[in-house]
Order: sequence, then structure tokens, then C-alpha cells
Amino acid sequence: MTLPSYEDIIADIAFFDDWEQRYQYIIDLGKSIPPLPAQHKTDEHLVSGCQSKVWLLSHVQDNVMQFQANSEAIIVNGLLAIVLAAYQHQTPAQILAFDIDGYFKTLDLERHISPLRGNGLRAIVAKITSLATHKLFLS
Repeated sequence: MTLPSYEDIIADIAFFDDWEQRYQYIIDLGKSIPPLPAQHKTDEHLVSGCQSKVWLLSHVQDNVMQFQANSEAIIVNGLLAIVLAAYQHQTPAQILAFDIDGYFKTLDLERHISPLRGNGLRAIVAKITSLATHKLFLS
């Protein structure tokens, strides 16, 4: 299963009538993320500020950022899929310009996840935007 675009995720979430169905969709999205090999699940790749362990790796190829991410928690993998749908295969400038707050608001996501999950979601976004900023200024 490949990761849908963020536009597709917005449309899919809007299709469901209630948050129980939306949670199941988010969990299913998480299954589209390839597992991270054990050798990459190191402290170096841990995202701090997340309730569950989250590992994030990035690299740039042809000025486009690519990410690998994984979590121990199935719902967090779904949240990772939502974030990666917005940022995967984008230039650092596109990542920094993307309105992630508007995206989350459109999904009505942060009202329906726990405050700790919301903090973790923000930590993942902060880590990705930090990596993008670093890559942008190295270019």
C-alpha cells in the first residue's frame, strides 16, 4: 500500500461519518508505512517529545526530502502517515511553506487526539521542519 496524498487524506477523512471510523482509517494509514529496520531504531533517530517511541530518518536526493519513520504505537504510525503525506518527496522550501496547521485544522485532528498525542504530533512536525531548515541553509 502506498501513502495517499494529503489531499486524498482530507477527502477520505471527510467521507467518514464519525471519529470511530476516522480512527480506524488513521490506523489503516499507519499500515502503509514500511517498517523501519531494527538497526535504525536508535536514540540518534528518536524524536523527543513523543509519548510513544518515534524514529525518523531523512535524506535528500535531487533536492527532495525523503523520510522513513516508525513508531511502536499503531495510532502514532497513522499520525506519521498523515504528516508524511504532506512532507514526503518535497523540497525543503516546500516543507517550510506548507500550512501544516491548516492541514490539521481541516482534518479536525487535534480536537480528537489526546493532548499528549498532539504534543507528539507537534514534535514530529518540529523535527521535520528543523531538518528541512538545516538542508535549505546548507544548499
